[in-house]
Amino acid sequence: MADKNNTMLFNKVDFIQQSIDPKLIHFDELALQLYSYQLKHNPLLEQYAALTNDKIIIKSTNDFRFLPVSFFKNHEVKSGNFKPQTIYTSSTTSGGTPSKHFVADIEIYNKSYLTAFHQFYGPPNQYVFLCLLPNYLERKGSSLIDMAQGLIDASTQPESGFYLYDFEKLAQTIQHLLKEKRQIFLLGVTFALLDFAEQFAVDLKNTVVMETGGMKGRREEQTRFEIHDFLKGKFQVQQIHSEYGMTELLSQAYAKQDGIFTCAPWMKVVITDLNDPFTIMPTGKAGIINVIDLANVDSCAFIQTQDLGRLLADGTFEVLGRMDNSEVRGCNLMYV
Repeated sequence: MADKNNTMLFNKVDFIQQSIDPKLIHFDELALQLYSYQLKHNPLLEQYAALTNDKIIIKSTNDFRFLPVSFFKNHEVKSGNFKPQTIYTSSTTSGGTPSKHFVADIEIYNKSYLTAFHQFYGPPNQYVFLCLLPNYLERKGSSLIDMAQGLIDASTQPESGFYLYDFEKLAQTIQHLLKEKRQIFLLGVTFALLDFAEQFAVDLKNTVVMETGGMKGRREEQTRFEIHDFLKGKFQVQQIHSEYGMTELLSQAYAKQDGIFTCAPWMKVVITDLNDPFTIMPTGKAGIINVIDLANVDSCAFIQTQDLGRLLADGTFEVLGRMDNSEVRGCNLMYV
């Protein structure tokens, strides 16, 4: 286990101020501090680390144990005792058990996604957000819906909002905004963007079109490149943007082109061996995506996903698909 004396240095308020600030962050130092804290205050992580790690002192991020994301289905993953302000739940296939993310302080999530968005795309108030997320709106507990609503509120523009299946109204709104030369941000789940593009081939040059993943049995599975090529042709855009996030995290990574994702500064991806999830893979080699999310102070900041990926030399990463036998969820990403 980590040196628990380090937990005496942990101050949650100061930590959050430092971690979700691109100017102040020293990632490895903060990650070590948070790992030490969560080993003491998260019984599930402590037990898992004790069973899988024989190291007495954790000296670097290479010594971390990443909690399998499946644990969120059957356990309360908490660091400390608290009454959650909200509980985010994952979408599931029929009969599946959803993951539950107990969030102690919703303002941490708000700060995380708003700060990240501003860094990647600029102030939200320069965009009109048109959100095409029908299946997420149709259920409770979606962190993606909360993020989209926060961006809609931050935009302060009256046309920003959600659209269910009223594609005609969406197309009319887009045409109106284009005539006024307003900046549009079209955010949509993959199957809904495909449905809309088939019915309304709108010229969206200079518009940000972002897919969040997710076919969920609505369509035949396609590769991301096939989907993006189709959408680019229909919308007349150079690139389709992508978001990488999940119920169990409070931070996102974004891909502005070619499916290459960049993390928020307080988020880091580590790739481990598919056959030995405790062995870190070298840059360029495919394996399991593990995420360090410093915003996840009250849950678990060290998560082993069920996604496969590859880390690139500059710290960006690609998502290559899902691990075999893992449940296909609403936010899944297709094999390429």
